[in-house]
This record gives sequence, structure tokens and C-alpha cells, in this order.
Amino acid sequence: MTASLIMLIVFLVGIALSIPIAACLGIASAVALSYDNIPLLILAQRMFKSIYSYPLMAVLFFMFAGEIMCQGTMTKKLIAFFQAVIGHIHGGLAIAGGLSAAFFSAISGSSAATCASIGTVMIGEMEKRGYPKDYAAAVIASAGITGIVIPPSITLVIYGVVTGTSVGKLFVAGIIPGLFLSITMCMLSYYLCRKKGYGERGKFSFRFVLVSIKKSILVLLMPVIILGGIYGGIFTPTEASVVSAVYAFIITGLVDRSLNWKIIMDISIKTVINASVVLFIMQTADVFSWVLTNARVPHMIGEMCANFSDSKIVFLMLFNIVLLISGCLLNGAAIVAILAPILAPVAITYGIDPIFLGALMVVNLAIGYITPPLGVDLYIAGTIAKLSVDSVIRRIIPYLIILLVDLLIITYLPAMTMWLPNMMK
Repeated sequence: MTASLIMLIVFLVGIALSIPIAACLGIASAVALSYDNIPLLILAQRMFKSIYSYPLMAVLFFMFAGEIMCQGTMTKKLIAFFQAVIGHIHGGLAIAGGLSAAFFSAISGSSAATCASIGTVMIGEMEKRGYPKDYAAAVIASAGITGIVIPPSITLVIYGVVTGTSVGKLFVAGIIPGLFLSITMCMLSYYLCRKKGYGERGKFSFRFVLVSIKKSILVLLMPVIILGGIYGGIFTPTEASVVSAVYAFIITGLVDRSLNWKIIMDISIKTVINASVVLFIMQTADVFSWVLTNARVPHMIGEMCANFSDSKIVFLMLFNIVLLISGCLLNGAAIVAILAPILAPVAITYGIDPIFLGALMVVNLAIGYITPPLGVDLYIAGTIAKLSVDSVIRRIIPYLIILLVDLLIITYLPAMTMWLPNMMK
């Protein structure tokens, strides 16, 4: 137990000194192992064992697909389609941005990629149409969070690997919560834009809708092919990631002709670097969790929760609080890799399905993408709009409030999340 306390102290000191998360986890784990006179060879063995997993290939290929899609006109075509369909109502462009982000989430698996891709096109367009720039940045930042909830989700893949849970069922579990978050944010956009008179309203044209469908049909088919293939049993989630990358390459490279060898090389290098960061975090987090598990920390947490309350409702409330706070300070991959192996066994003692727990964890972490001080999407949207993060935060508060309400609904109505996974049994 002493080694675990020392490890946690070293980890927190490292975070305070702004040492990268993966390095903090590795250093803290090495100190704990040395204190217990356990050979450091164990650290290397656990690190290699943790990524010796076939499903983890999906992380690399979904990242690769997302980078490719950012290069071509896929995002512009997607936005043009939703603009044609709903651009004529109050806040139509803001709603189009939200729906485009939800759709892009179904082909990228990343909140940051979703926010950056949609924001690059949409924030400037919204400003031209009479929306305040800080409001436009807030809309896109909040819409981007669905990237890790709506499948395919890189974060759900990581949860599935570290807890031994079916990635396919986790993907299914993320569909309704992700769409629910997107729809409620779009409803809020409609209300705010109508109340404050933001934005111009275009004219509806059925011909324009048909033209936009024709131009964007290949993009619109992408999630149908990927998700339909997974749930139809044609390929696994890992194979789907490869299909996603190949499909994105065909559209961007052969149809849009937006790729050349230099761009492909840059995309490949960026993808490998980003994937390496995620995998390194998973490796060091595995050792960190292993030390805590050997010290029976999950067991002690379970006993503490049981002594505090045997109510599932109370446990889920505490679970949300811990994850919301964690999401303000650490990135999603690190939190899942550290906390999922510890909290999942405790949740099971309360009769909570690990599939539901994974979806709930990702919803919590998604909210962290727009919560200071880390708030990755806040910084991305602010950078694109050339605004300070503070101005984006002020505008995003209504969306943060509605998302917290959504979180409560998703938490205490598990049937919403589990309906589709239960149909797979």
C-alpha cells in the first residue's frame, strides 16, 4: 500500500511539473516497483503485453482516416448538405454545424479531429452569415465532443481493450447517447438563435437539396458502409478501421484529387506520432493500474463505496463526479487507461453492465473536451476563430449546462444506452 501512495504522489508531482502524462505514469510506476524490490523488467513486460492486442490496430487506422478526411472536400460537402436541408430555419447554420459534427463523428472517431475539420469551414461561414464569432466557436467546440461518443470511437476502442469488453457492443452503446447529445445541443442552438436573432435565414430549395445530395453521396455513404459492415457481421471494428482509411483515401485521393505524395507522407508521420502517444499512455497506464491492483486498491475502493452506500444511484453519481473532474485535467485516453481497469470491477459489484459503464465514461470525458482548464475543443475552436479561450468559454456555458443535464438522463436511464446492445444478444 505504501508503494501505491508513493506512486500516486510521484504521479501528481509530475503532473504539477507539466511532465507529459505517459512519462509521469511510467516514472511513478518505476518508483513504486523499485520500492517493492520488484525487477523493472516487469515494467517492460507489462508495457509490451498491454499493446499486444489486435483491436488496438483500429486506433491507428481511424486516426489515419480522420487525417485523410481533413485534406479533401469531404467536410465541405457534408456541411453543404446539411445547410441545404435546414439552412432556412432559425439558427440553421449553427444546427447544420452540429449535425455535420455528429455525422463526421461517425467516420472519424475523434473529438479533436471533428472540431478542427468542421470548425475550419464552419466558423468563418457562420461569421459571414451574421453569427457572432465567439458564439460560432462555442457551437463548433460543443458539437465536436460527439467525436468520441458516436461510433467509431477511438476512446471506446481503448476502453474495450483495457477492460476486455466487446468493442462492437461498445460502439452500438454509443449511438443513442451520442445522437441524444447532438440533438439537444441543436435544439439549444435553435432556441438561442431565435431568441437573440443570430444569423441569416436562407431559402429552402428542393433542387439545391438534390444537388447537394448528388455532390455529397459518397461522403454520406461512408458511415453506412462502416457501421453497416460492423453490425451486419461483414467485418470487425478493427477491419472497419482499415475500410474507413481506404475509403477516405479513395474519395480524397482519387475523386477529390487532394492528395499527393508529400501530403500522404505528412499524414502518415502525423498519424504514427499521434497513435504512438496514445499507445505509450496505454502502456505506462497498464503498469500503473497493475501496481494499484496488486495493492488491492480496486478492492478497497469497492469496500469504501459499499460502506458509504450500497446504492447504485449514489455510486454512479460519484463515478460521474470523479470523471468530470478528471476530464478537466487529463486527456480521455489517459483517464480511460488509468481508471477503467480500476472502476469497472467495482461497478460490476453494483450490478452495472461494463458496456453501459464504458458509454457513460466516454460521455463524461466528452464533456471534458469543453471544460477548462484542459478543454481541448475550446483551444481548437478558439485558435480557428482567432479568439481567446475565455471568450469561447463564456459563450459555451449554456451548452455545458445542457450537456450536464443530458449526462444525468443518460446515467439514470440506462435503457437508453443498453437498448441497442441488448438487441445484439
